[in-house]
Amino acid sequence: MIIAQDKKKTNLAEYILYMWQVEDIIRAYQFNIDKIEENIIKQFNQTEAVQKEIKDWYENLIEMMKIEKIEEKGHLQIIKNNVNELFDYHVFLLSKGKDSEYNSQYQKALGNILEFRKKSNADQETNDVEVCLTALYGILMLKLQGKEISKDTLAAVSTFSQLISELTAKYKAFEEEKE
Repeated sequence: MIIAQDKKKTNLAEYILYMWQVEDIIRAYQFNIDKIEENIIKQFNQTEAVQKEIKDWYENLIEMMKIEKIEEKGHLQIIKNNVNELFDYHVFLLSKGKDSEYNSQYQKALGNILEFRKKSNADQETNDVEVCLTALYGILMLKLQGKEISKDTLAAVSTFSQLISELTAKYKAFEEEKE
């Protein structure tokens, strides 16, 4: 909860990836709040009141995941909405035609996006931003597992990372202008 709040304010893509990881952690602990409390929440070394807040946050996520029937796979609708927000802004930047730097970054990544979409059997309705985020999350999981990643894959995913980094920076600036 503490990390999620910070990431949501500073970098929406990092927030999305973090929340995907939280969903997977909840699944790994089989939706058992006692195990999550023992192995995750207590590790934050916070006051009792803050630990209760974090536990409540996890309990709410567990409940939402059950209601949305994503116990096995998938993502919470609120997180999907965040992905769609980034995608909408991505489309805005491309259609505006004035951001040649972003358009160039997208063109560099596009071939890799299409290739990853094909190799991962991603649904054709999966938008380009979600494809990039899924690839970045996959690489993160492989690294955490200590698995080897080919140079070609790292090079391809690097184009995703650069694109998403630029997108989230522009999105954050856009959101701050609205405030």
